[in-house]
Amino acid sequence: MPTLDWLNRSAAFTTAANVPYRLLDAVATYGSGPGTTDNLLIQGDNLEALKALLPFYRGQVKCIFIDPPYNTQSAFEHYDDNLEHAQWLSMMLPRLQLLRELLRDDGSIWVTIDDNEGHYLKVLMDEVFGRGNFVTSFEWQKTLTRRNDAKVVSEAHDHVLLYARNANVMGLNRQGSDERQRATYTNRDKDPRGDWLAIPFHAPNIRPNLTYPITTPGGRILMPPAGRCWSTTSEKYEELNADRRIYFGRDGNGMAQRKKFWSESSQTIVPWTWWPYDEVGENREATREAKELLGDSALGIFSTPKPERLIQRILQLATNPSDLVLDSFLGSGTTAAVAHKMGRRWIGIEMGEHAATHCLPRLQKVIDGEQGGISKAVGWGQNTAHVKAANGSGELFEAPVPWQGGGFRFMQLGAPVFDAQGRIHPDVRFATLAAFIWQQETGHTWTGYPASPAPCDARQGTPYLGTHSIVNSYLRIPDKGSEPISALNGSDSDGATQPSPQPAHEGPGSTGAPQPTDVAHYLLFNGILGDKRPASGNVLTRDVLDALLALHASTPSPAAPLLVYGEACRLGPARLALANVTFKHIPYDVRAR
Repeated sequence: MPTLDWLNRSAAFTTAANVPYRLLDAVATYGSGPGTTDNLLIQGDNLEALKALLPFYRGQVKCIFIDPPYNTQSAFEHYDDNLEHAQWLSMMLPRLQLLRELLRDDGSIWVTIDDNEGHYLKVLMDEVFGRGNFVTSFEWQKTLTRRNDAKVVSEAHDHVLLYARNANVMGLNRQGSDERQRATYTNRDKDPRGDWLAIPFHAPNIRPNLTYPITTPGGRILMPPAGRCWSTTSEKYEELNADRRIYFGRDGNGMAQRKKFWSESSQTIVPWTWWPYDEVGENREATREAKELLGDSALGIFSTPKPERLIQRILQLATNPSDLVLDSFLGSGTTAAVAHKMGRRWIGIEMGEHAATHCLPRLQKVIDGEQGGISKAVGWGQNTAHVKAANGSGELFEAPVPWQGGGFRFMQLGAPVFDAQGRIHPDVRFATLAAFIWQQETGHTWTGYPASPAPCDARQGTPYLGTHSIVNSYLRIPDKGSEPISALNGSDSDGATQPSPQPAHEGPGSTGAPQPTDVAHYLLFNGILGDKRPASGNVLTRDVLDALLALHASTPSPAAPLLVYGEACRLGPARLALANVTFKHIPYDVRAR
């Protein structure tokens, strides 16, 4: 597959792997109610923030929307939009790599861009996500006015590139019908079932059982048009005609048409790639929204915000309620605001002070029920309920109820989890280190302590993290020069799809590849076993091993080998081998840096 080449390309492919993992420090919680802790506003460099999220959200995000700098030689207060082309590519690559790792297998990423870097971005994303995972490019009409002062051509649209994490399993929702589609349904014969749309009763090709004469109410004999046949058998036609579902025109002698009732339709349409301003908004609408929420100060910082209706369209197609949405170029906070109003969980990342001075107050207004943007369209902030009349009549009427707008947590990037020598930061707690180790060993996100744990899940108050079947083959971020990472569900230069790698099993006809093995993971850290054991249980001693083996016997896979992380081991190789234990040293064997 063709790839881009630019100055420092090789170094750019190592950037993501070399970014240190950092703690996420909770600054404050705003609002309350279900889902509050799921929504995160993170202040800090988005590359470091994405790396910090990886152990906890790898493979969890359903939809990513980003509006990165267009690199149009314009200077804005909150980011550099005047990068040299190679610098821009080097900036985008590691962020796209990390974003890919955060996506669910059925997830998608949507990126707005213009012609300045759009075609280069397409090739770069082909390499990161796989050419076979490119879905389409939507064209968003960002302005409705022609600029006669343009040097050559007045630009009217931006691109919205859409890629799947895995095109074989990703799907999009259908788009809701609007007034224009609804207006195509009428009731020309006063059918009590309501408005309907006339669709042809004939179909292409010719099949003998679908070719028969039809007599109209006016007595005319109809046959299918040349080269076509009817769409159903004669028996089915008789049923439809008896149910008044065939229409022959006002005079009863027209070509047969089938009635499709609005009440029986899905009332949705297949999305298409042209998004006009009257459907999804345009730049001036977005500027008005930002000004109404944030005042005139927003205009100098966010010169090209995106309208809420544009983000609404994307989230309608790509997500369902409670899905997780991520925007690592949050800007004025539009994506988080729209996701919140639509009942999606969200993570927004933005650098600089305006994360606190602009994004934070905007999202506070959202949870308070502000009525800008899409609020009225989705019923946000309009809490009413049907209650019984106080006079005892039992009559129901609408009355306001206390508004509950949910909430979110405001986070900041903290200290690196590991220092330059690999030592663990003293603020790191058991759950944080467990998440890093689980990701390192399995390539998956550690689920912590579920409210209703499965037998193989971690157990609260014990060093048992869970049992996982591993083959050491999950896709890691490449760290060797310019190695492409798009082989998974990607395509070669001829467009041929490359199959996803499957775990190999030993046996007749096998290639000798390792068979997946259940491994139980244990972490001795922060005195998880209590103070009665040496070093608060952080050291693998004979007594600690006996406790682990007793715990291991109660797990779903008691015959599985044990992988134990601890600060030190006082047992010899023979004793460890007898117990089927592999010991790894903290911090030297924790390679999460």
